[in-house]
Parts: sequence; C-alpha cells; structure tokens
Amino acid sequence: MSTIIGNLKRLFMSAKNRHHFAAYGKAELNTVFRFKYTLFKELLAANSELLGVLTDIEEKLRGEQIFGTSYIKGQVSRAMLQSFKMVKSLNVLSGNKYPVLYEVLGDINNKLHILLDEKIVSAFPYNVMPYSSITKQDADWVGGKNANLGEIKNHLGLPVSEGFAITVKAFDTFLECNGLKDEILKRKNLLDINDIDMLNNLSFEIRELIKLRPVPEEIKNDIASAYKSLWGDNKDIMLAVRSSALGEDGELSFAGQYLTLLNVKSDQICDAYKSIIASLYSARAISYRISKGIYDADMAMAVACIRMIDSAASGVMYTRHPYNILDENIIINAVWGLGPYAVDGVVKPDTYVVSNDDICTIKSREVPTKNVMLVCSSGGGVREAPVSIYNQTAPCLDDNNIKLLARYAQALERHYKCPQDIEWALDSSGRIVILQSRPLNIKKPSGANALRPRVISGYRMILDECEIASQGAGCGQAFHIRSEKDLACFPSGGILLAKHSSPEYVVAMKNASAIVAESGSVSGHMAALAREFSVPTLIGAEKVMDLITPGQIITVDAYSGRIYDGFVSELVTVTKKENAHMKDTAVYEHLKKVAALMTPLHLLNPRSSKFTASKCATLHDIARFAHENSYNEMFKVSDLASKVHGWSVKLQASLPIDLHIIDLGNGIKEDPETDPGRVGIHQITSVPFKALLNGMLNKDIAGLEPKPINFSGLMSVMREQALSPGHVGERFGDRSYAIIADKYLNFSSRVGYHYSVVDAYCGDTINKNYITFSFKGGAADKLRRSRRVQAIALILEKEDFSVDVKIDKVDARLQKYPRSYIESKLDILGRLLIFTRQMDMLMHTDQSVEWVAKNFVEGNYKLKTMNPN
Repeated sequence: MSTIIGNLKRLFMSAKNRHHFAAYGKAELNTVFRFKYTLFKELLAANSELLGVLTDIEEKLRGEQIFGTSYIKGQVSRAMLQSFKMVKSLNVLSGNKYPVLYEVLGDINNKLHILLDEKIVSAFPYNVMPYSSITKQDADWVGGKNANLGEIKNHLGLPVSEGFAITVKAFDTFLECNGLKDEILKRKNLLDINDIDMLNNLSFEIRELIKLRPVPEEIKNDIASAYKSLWGDNKDIMLAVRSSALGEDGELSFAGQYLTLLNVKSDQICDAYKSIIASLYSARAISYRISKGIYDADMAMAVACIRMIDSAASGVMYTRHPYNILDENIIINAVWGLGPYAVDGVVKPDTYVVSNDDICTIKSREVPTKNVMLVCSSGGGVREAPVSIYNQTAPCLDDNNIKLLARYAQALERHYKCPQDIEWALDSSGRIVILQSRPLNIKKPSGANALRPRVISGYRMILDECEIASQGAGCGQAFHIRSEKDLACFPSGGILLAKHSSPEYVVAMKNASAIVAESGSVSGHMAALAREFSVPTLIGAEKVMDLITPGQIITVDAYSGRIYDGFVSELVTVTKKENAHMKDTAVYEHLKKVAALMTPLHLLNPRSSKFTASKCATLHDIARFAHENSYNEMFKVSDLASKVHGWSVKLQASLPIDLHIIDLGNGIKEDPETDPGRVGIHQITSVPFKALLNGMLNKDIAGLEPKPINFSGLMSVMREQALSPGHVGERFGDRSYAIIADKYLNFSSRVGYHYSVVDAYCGDTINKNYITFSFKGGAADKLRRSRRVQAIALILEKEDFSVDVKIDKVDARLQKYPRSYIESKLDILGRLLIFTRQMDMLMHTDQSVEWVAKNFVEGNYKLKTMNPN
C-alpha cells in the first residue's frame, strides 16, 4: 500500500501525469479519490480545531478568566499543529501549488517562539504553597483553581476554606525522581489512538505506574509541614483533594476528566495526590489531548488540598440571572448537605432572588421538597442520606445568610469586574465559605426544558431563537448588505443585516452597533472578527432581510438571541463595558502580543488580488486561505473522473444522462438484488447526492418535453457546431460522474458541448458545509451562450448563491449553511441541471434572460408562459 500511496502523491504533483490513471486497476484508482477526499476532510477538521483555539484566545482577551503562560504555550502548540495540517493537506491536495505557505507558517512560528521565550515569570522554588501566599499571578505554578481561591482570600478578604496547593514543581519532581517521564513516553509511543483496547490498557499501565511510585520525601515533608502549619497535630481534619491542572480552564475544560476526591483523611493525602496525577492519563484525557493536538509537555497537574466542610447546606449563586441580561438580581440556589447535588441537579434546590443593591432585599423564595442529600462518611468519602422530615420542606438558609451571600456576590463581581458563578458552603458553625468563583458567561439557554429569559414587554419582538456569535446588545437603523458595494455606504451606528456571514464585513464593524446574518457559523471567520471588535452578533436569523426594512430602528439582544422593533432602552443601558481583572497583568499583555500573530484576519475577499499565500500574516489568514482554496482543489476532482472508464458503477434511474458513480465510502448501501456494476436510487446514502437526485428526478422536471424548435435558434446551434466545433475546447463524452461519500459529492456532467460541475459537503457542522457550481459551454453562438449563463446566474442569485460570470461560464458558491438548507439548494441545482438542457435554442433576445429565470424560480419548468421574443 505504501507504494500505491507514493505513486498517488507523485501523480497529484503534476497534472500532466493524469493520463497514467488508466494504467491502474479499479482498486488503485478508487484509492486516488479516497486519498484526495481524506486530505480534504483532514483540512476541514483542522480548520474547525484552529478556529476553536482562536475563539478561546479571544475569550481570554476579555480579561475575565485567570490563565498563565502555560495556557498560552499550550494554545500556540495546538494552533501551530492545526495550521500545519491545513498547509500540508492543501499542498498535497493541489500538487504542491502553495509551497510559500510553509515559509509563511515557519516565519509566524519563529516569531511566536521568540515571544514565548520571553521570561514573564521567574523560577518557582516551592513544592507546596499555602493559600495565604497565592494570588492570580501564580496561575502558572498552582493552576487556575488554586490561583482563584488565593485571589479571593488575599485580595478580597472573603472566607475561603483553609488549605494549600501542591504545585507544578512538585509534579515535575515526582515524575523526575521516579523516572516516570521516560516510562510514560515509552508507552505512549506504542499508542494507536484508534485501538480502544490498546488505549485502555496503556492508560491503565501508566496510572498504575504512577500510583505504585513513592512520593519523594521532600514533597512528603512539605505537605506535612503545610498541614501542620494550618492544623497542628490534629489528624482528624478531612480534606477535599481536587485537580488544578494547568491549561484546564476555558475551552480546555476537560470537564469531568480529572479526579476530585472528597473527605480524604490526613494520612491519605499522598495517595490521593498520586490518584489525581494519574487521572491526567485516563483513557479519555489522553484521547482528548491527542485529538486536540495538545502535547503532554504543555500539561501539568497542580493539586488543591482544601479543608473539607461537612456542609449543613451548600450550593451555587449567580451575581445576575444566568440567562437574562436584564435581570440584575442575585440568584442563590441551596440544598442540604454537600454541593454536588445542587450542581449536578440531583436535587431541586431552594431558589432565593435578592436585589443587587445596598439593601439586598430578598425579593422571592422558592422552597421545594428535598428528600435526600450528600454527606461525608465517617470513614472517608461521601454517601447519600435522607433529609429529616422537618427539613425536607424547610428553607436551607435564613434571611441573614441569604443577605450575607448576596454581599459576598457583590464583592466578587466588583473585584472581577464581570458577572460571577460562585460555589459556596455553610458549615456546621453557621459560617459561609466561598469554594470557587468563575466568570458567568451569560448565554442563550438551550434544550427544551431550559429556563428562558423573559420577553421584554412593551416592544414588538421580530425574531427569536437566533444563534449568538458575539454577546452584547445594540440599537440602530437596519442597513441591508446585498453586495460588497453596499459596505461603502454603511452608516455609523447602523445594524448590519445580511443573508450570510462574511469576513468582508470587517470594514463596517467599527461603525456597526450590531450584526445580524440569516446564516453562517458561530465559529466562523466573521464571528471571530465580531468578537475581536466586540460587536453584538446574531446568526441564524431566518428571513431577517424580509422581516426588517432598510432604515427601520431595531434593537439586537445578543444575550437571548432576539431582535426587537424600536429602541429598547432597558437592553442598551444595561450593557456597559468594563476592563476585567486580568487586563492589568503581565501575562495578559503577553497573550496580546502572541494573539496579534494568531487571531487577526487580513485576507477578507477571495476575489482580491491580495488574496495570496504570501499575504498571510497570521494563523487566521492561513486558515482562511487554505479553507477557501481547498474547495477549488476538490472542485477539480471531476477532471480526473472524465479521464478514465470502466471502474465505476452505473446508476439505474430515469435520467437523460449516462450517470456513473464512484463511492469513496458510505455513499452506497449494498443490495444483493441489484445487478453487479449497477446501483439503484434506493441504495444511495450520500446526503448531498440524494438531494441533487431529488431535484433531477422532480416530477415537474423529469417529464420535460423538447421545446418547440425556433428556426433561428436551431440554425445558430447547427452553424456553430459545423463551423466552430472546438469553441468550448473539446466535445465531451456522453458519461457523467458522481464521486460520492456519506457527506460529500462531486458531480460532473459533460455531455455534448456543455459541462456542469457540482461540488458539495453536507453534514451537521455548519462550518464545513458548502456548494460550488460551475456551468460552461453550449453549441449556440456567443450571444446566445452569454444570455444562457446570464439566466443561470440570475436564477442562482435568487437562490442566495454568490455568482461570478465570465463570457459563457458561470461559477457560483454557497457556504456555511445548515444541512437542511444545503440539501434544499442541491435539490434546486438538480432541477437546474435538467432545465438547462432545453435552453440552447431559447435565448432569442435579451428579454429571454429574465423570462427564463422568472419561470424557473416560480416552478414553471415547462415554460408555458409566452416567451417575449
């Protein structure tokens, strides 16, 4: 197989070698197409991963989440890996057409490493560090969780549970002293990520290695000293031992993948410590890191050792409503016992609503029945216990504790300068302790049972259920963008409305109060720019261009995903911007420098002469360039199919073309009743191909009869064939090909003097979905051919395609729409492919262009209305 792949790579390097395909067998030729398709899928996957990294960096630049240099190094590594995958895939796919991308990527990589080598933190000497000495500046050594608790204790003076952090230095020392780095690497080098049994076995071996190795004496002594300095010789203190891994925050949450051990005895701390380190190498954690391109060198495990509170009650609170930006009240949830039952939704908690003002008025109480609770076991660990009959319907908190919690919430929001999501506990002595505080990302709720923010009364709601690409709220005059030319007239403070998201809208972002697009991707290029410019942005606003007139005053609520008619003062006044707490730190400034080489997008217009590989200045530029050109390279796959015969299967269908299929995988299901070498419509499982066939077999299209012959049109066609048989370069054969997979289609119809190509990807990931279409040829004179492509272009424009016409060729593109929408447009293209077969002799006058397009769009495929000729 390696020889075959080597041959394939050489073949892709030069178009002149394509005639050699005929010398290969069916299996090898299928491998050619599979190889290209695999490269294409890898490029799309790398693009999604890279945009995810860039999005997370933009979130960190808001300054609301604690992070350290380890986070920056990890994200740079991930971004570089995915960028390299895109560059490599595009070059192999294109026959090394873009070698300059390697140079550009290498230059960016060198600049990033110069920045990463800047020393912004000094060497750290401690294995263990008490919370009394920890602040947010220590995130690189103690991890985000520990740094947050230290920050709350030392800069706010709020009560947190006593404890200490076992640092990254201890982690490195533990691995080094036990020779574990080499042992782990040796086993990971044997790993095949697709072999689940091997992954589980290697994970088990690594975790057992860690658990069996001793904790070095210096670390043991430091842990013992930290314990004694806090609790003396009292051995009855129980601890919560929690992971505080570097790089564990934000997008890299590793939610539920690392271990937390509750109610741990003092003599079990070292064993618990090793168990949490071992959880770094669980099968799912290893798999996640590999799939995300995260190197183990970028990961390290710090551990939090916190005094266990055998809570009388505990829960979470939000400094404002978690879903409704207008609701500035503090929300407190509480359950009896330990907090996980409130966080995990095992028990419906009490809910207290408190005014966010100096008085902290308790505005409402909801106290449901609470039958069970989570409590500490006397021998260690936790267990479920019944709630006493009296407490089942009793409130968990009295008024004094409710108001004290509210004041703590206010202090945390003031310090962090953004809404907070806070975990708390009430101990047996009646003292409230803060367990954690993190930024509250106010987002539109999802799911059928999610709590919905209220609709603002007194205003007409135009749209609901839109996707949020960039949070905020904005009000202004609606301005419709239908082409690039409209951007030059965009008014300051306007609301940009468009059919589809586009990075080209960046020219208007500094002046835009908000952006609304009917379709696009929340992780796409425009969404990234909108977050960079802090422009409230909604995507998936169906028919917004029809529902809102130009100049209409509207308010965009990019917290709940709604659009209102008129000026909604409640929304606009509540969205004030503040500098968050990380913005005054050295690590934040460091991230800004690094991000300047990663997140900005300069390549906006693919039609621009500056849209070249050499003009890529950031990783975002590389992603945009490679993503755009990958479509163009896959579009050319049809050229390969037209060169070879005899190794495809024929479609049995009532179509006016001889259609043959090449299945790259999961595009056809087997049917023993079907003749060998043939396939029926019922066997097609390729989503985009099925949609195209639905259009081609549409009952109103399939029965089209030949049009009455117009004598001048007929003579034009005959004269052109007789005098200029080569006017389209060649007369094509009678075969058409569909190269398919479960989500992919490349359909080429090359019959007579026409050719048309449809290339599409149609799946559940909006960012990957697209359709490209090209039509050229015809045997009529140049004027008639020009009119025909004008009619086709007009039809496609009415169907929301972006269209480019050159002489007798039309190219169209539609991308980043949901699967159902892509399917509907492929259905339209299927109809158009059949419809165009009757157009050669109909283009008598310029008026025919509008007449033909109008009839098609209205579904009058048989052209029964009078032709204005």
